[in-house]
Parts: sequence; structure tokens; C-alpha cells
Amino acid sequence: MPEGVTDPNYKPAPGRLGNLTVPQQHALEELRKKLQEEGIFVPDRMDDATLLRFLRARKFDVEKARQMIIACEQWRKDFGVEEIWKNFDFKEKEAVDKYYPQYYHKTDNEGRPLYVERLGLLDIKALYSITTQERQLQRLVYEYEKFLRERLPACSRAIGHPVETSCTILDLQNVSLSNFYRVKDYVMAAASVGQDRYPETMGKFYIINAPWAFSTVWTFIKPWLDEATVAKIDIIGSSYKDKLLAQIPKENLPKEFGGACQCAGGCSLSDAGPWNPPADEAKAAA
Repeated sequence: MPEGVTDPNYKPAPGRLGNLTVPQQHALEELRKKLQEEGIFVPDRMDDATLLRFLRARKFDVEKARQMIIACEQWRKDFGVEEIWKNFDFKEKEAVDKYYPQYYHKTDNEGRPLYVERLGLLDIKALYSITTQERQLQRLVYEYEKFLRERLPACSRAIGHPVETSCTILDLQNVSLSNFYRVKDYVMAAASVGQDRYPETMGKFYIINAPWAFSTVWTFIKPWLDEATVAKIDIIGSSYKDKLLAQIPKENLPKEFGGACQCAGGCSLSDAGPWNPPADEAKAAA
């Protein structure tokens, strides 16, 4: 069983620490050994849970997982991930929020960080007058790093067992095909970063307010995604409230989606969640 588990009812899913078959355990040990022998292993970032994410993404094929990690390490150098994590400052965050809200907010019933993206509010002209696609991708990577380094550990401590994935809501209300095609390069790049560089971090994925034209967009997106990713996506029209509330506590779900949460200054800018406790809680924990 993984360290730090305090939830007596926790049962690891297959392929996770505490629930590995003998071949899976051997694959984990072999992958770790190969990376160490080749000088690729980075202890701070390649714990067993992380190696298992890459192994699950490649169906426990050690060589394919190894190649995926090597490619990821090269990408991290080329993209400057460590520099982004240390120094990136998205000064335009509040302005961008008006034209393309993307934010983490509290947790679902299983303790996963809730991530919301409102593509239907996208104003591409206004967006790219205040930021660039490159900075949007840098922000995405920064948020993925924060997700792994801060959000997931905090969520795990809060619920008493390992939390390794997110619960996503993609809101397509009023989205237009023309707007989508103008931002498709970013959407595809973002999907590639998530799938190839931060594998197995998607838990639930709800696409809500999907318009009739979304079938055309989905036909375009689907080939870019692997089968495991596609299987986690639930496409819903406007009758999404009950399904979201079955997964997300009402007090955690923003009011615009049928919940009861109304953060001061707006949920999209609050960064509320176990990773960012109120000042009084933080003092008590210190």
C-alpha cells in the first residue's frame, strides 16, 4: 500500500501501487533499472507512481514506456519546463479569464482537483490581443507542473489516499465552429502535451453544452486521442446538472454549472482547493 494512506476504505485501482500483478511489478522494476543504467532517472520526478503512469499509458510495455519517458525528458529540456516552473509569471491571467476561462477549483467526490475550461466564452481576437499561443502553452505546462507538485499531494493528504487524476469540465455553450478552428492549433497542442508529457492524469472528463455541430469537431479531435483517453470522456448536452452533481459536491461546483459555490471575486480566479487553504487553516496546520 502507498505511504500516507489514512482512508480505511481505500482500494487502489489495478495498475497502481498496492494493486500490481507480478508481471506489472516486474515491469516497474525493469523500467526503473533501465532508466538508472542509462543515466536518465531523475529521483525527484520519477517515483514509482510516476513510472506507473507511463507504464499504464503504454499497457505495461517497458520499452514503449521507456521511449515515452526519453521523449518527455527531451521535450522538458527543449520547452524549458524547469525554467517555466521557477519563473513563469502569467501577468495577464485576470484579463485572459474574461475571454477564455481555464481554472482549477476545489475537488470532486473522489478528492480529485476539478478543472474547468469554458471554450464557449472564447473571444479569439481579444485573447490574442493580450497574450499569445506560446504563453498559453507555457501557462498550461506551468499548471500541469503545479498540478503534480502541489495540487495532487494536497488533495491526497486531504482525502487520505493517493489522488493521481483530475475531473474536467469543458463547457461548449455558444461555441462556434469558426472560433474552434481558429484556436484548434492550441487545442491540439494542449491535448498533445497532456497525453504525451503528463499521461494518465485524466480521471473524469465532462464535455457539457455540446452543440449539434460538435460531432464535426469531435470527428476532428478524436483521432488525436488514444483509446484510453476517449473512454474517459462523457459528452453531454444541456442536461448535465444531475450528472455533474453526482460526481462533484454541490458546495464545490460553481453556481453557473448548477452548484452552490460563489467564490469572492469569482470561482475562476479564486484557486480554491486543498492546495490553497484559507489563511486560518494554514496557520492551524503550521
